Amino acid sequence: MVKVNIVCVGKLKESFWREACAEYGKRLSRYCKLTVKELPEKASPKEEAEEILRACTGYVFALAVEGEGCSSEKFAEKLGALCGRGEEITFVIGSSCGLDGRVKAAAKEKLSFSAFTFPHQMMRVVLLEQIYRAFTILAGAEYHK
Repeated sequence: MVKVNIVCVGKLKESFWREACAEYGKRLSRYCKLTVKELPEKASPKEEAEEILRACTGYVFALAVEGEGCSSEKFAEKLGALCGRGEEITFVIGSSCGLDGRVKAAAKEKLSFSAFTFPHQMMRVVLLEQIYRAFTILAGAEYHK
């Protein structure tokens, strides 16, 4: 089973974010081994960078507004190709201050979900939902419409 990691800065303080993430984590358990590593927020992205980089393994996607956008189907293709090669996959979500340039440069891909800026707590839920959607597309399940 493929290993999918989410490295994120900051904790989910509100119960509704934790509940949503737990639900998608439960759903994803049939498709992958999901690990979420929460790192502490620091004064600046530069100060967070080293710890983020140490936590990254496998094929790394950095979530960044300037990254490449894609459809759910295209995202599923990317994940499917990585899974087919047996690659471990890591997604990085920065703090409210964003990601340091070193983290973005170290990633294999920068991925954007929108030109909008989202709270990092919300982005974690959106990312988990899109990972789940991608796996259901690959499996031919009815979730994706």
